[in-house]
Amino acid sequence: MDYAEYERVFNSGDDDLLVERFFCDDVKFSAGSGDRSGKDELLAFLRWAHDGVREVMRPQSWVLQGDHLFAEVDMDFHASKERADFPFGHLHPGDTVTVKFLVHYTLRDDKVAALKSMTWAPGKGVTTLPPLGPHPSQLAAYGAYTAAFSNGDPERYTRFYTDDVELLLGSVPPMQGRQAIADFYTAMFKRVRESLTVHSITASEQEIVSDTTSRFTAIADAPDFVVGALNEGDYIEVRVIVTYTLRDGLIERIAVQRAGEPVMVRA
Repeated sequence: MDYAEYERVFNSGDDDLLVERFFCDDVKFSAGSGDRSGKDELLAFLRWAHDGVREVMRPQSWVLQGDHLFAEVDMDFHASKERADFPFGHLHPGDTVTVKFLVHYTLRDDKVAALKSMTWAPGKGVTTLPPLGPHPSQLAAYGAYTAAFSNGDPERYTRFYTDDVELLLGSVPPMQGRQAIADFYTAMFKRVRESLTVHSITASEQEIVSDTTSRFTAIADAPDFVVGALNEGDYIEVRVIVTYTLRDGLIERIAVQRAGEPVMVRA
């Protein structure tokens, strides 16, 4: 089995492709969450585990001996929705937890016939990456960041900022510092909620550029809203290009440019 290719497909988030390409029809899967048999049961488990949570594997070491592959893997879990039932703790949008996995794959005809995994306690003995950047786990973390922002949770979305972060919107004066940005959006969200839909991103260790649609939904009348006057229930959508400058994996500058005209939808 090409373990590097297995890692690539696993980290793409395409569970259907992963199971189809790399697992035998009668695969046996054993973990702390229980035992499962066959592709259908394995896929059902993965769909449940990955509901609102991106799982990204980072193999630390592995060895192949005949038909047995043993791997030490640090698994990053990035939440884009609340999961009170998650096996490694209650997660909210924007949360990340890393867990050490010890995995034994039994192979047959270059596919996984049996998989056994054991885990350490969350956070114990793991390596970590800077929060944001080009690695698949860092890209998944960006999804968790946008989910926390859309959820109006400054405690979580500001974790991705440097202390001196700067926000440049164009429609309002520049803001600097985590608290200034949190205060601005907390006040805005009392009448108008902003949610982000990410269409595509490019990322390096220095910056992330995101093609995004911002939807501003009025939960109360907002006749003075800067993008356009809104009545309760109205929303405006704006296509924007957001450039995030990174420092040590944290956002130090956010620059937002419009990529289209606002579209108003009345309630």
